[in-house]
Amino acid sequence: MRSLAYAEDLRARARRTQGWGLGLLTVAALLWVWFGVLLLTPYAQEGPGSPCPALLTSEYVHHDDCVESRDWPGLLALLGGSLPLAVVGGALYTSGAVSHRMSEHLAEITRLDTASA
Repeated sequence: MRSLAYAEDLRARARRTQGWGLGLLTVAALLWVWFGVLLLTPYAQEGPGSPCPALLTSEYVHHDDCVESRDWPGLLALLGGSLPLAVVGGALYTSGAVSHRMSEHLAEITRLDTASA
């Protein structure tokens, strides 16, 4: 019975690890969506004046009046901040999935060994 409790605990930890990985991947995906929104939507500059065009669709990417409102370094920092979240989330999810599958495999092997004995 102790091995059954250990296997169930291993599966529970594997599911928790998968959940953390999925959560981090979700946060990274939300940051990527926010990056896309900031890149593709026009925005209003502070103070009076015409709205600034979207960064990606504009032929004036660094128009003097609009540079201070939204600039590339800030956008790249947002994208760069999502990268570690995506890498760690992918590693956690994969680790949890492999642990869960190995636990199921070991349980099936044990069941087959006891059934044939």
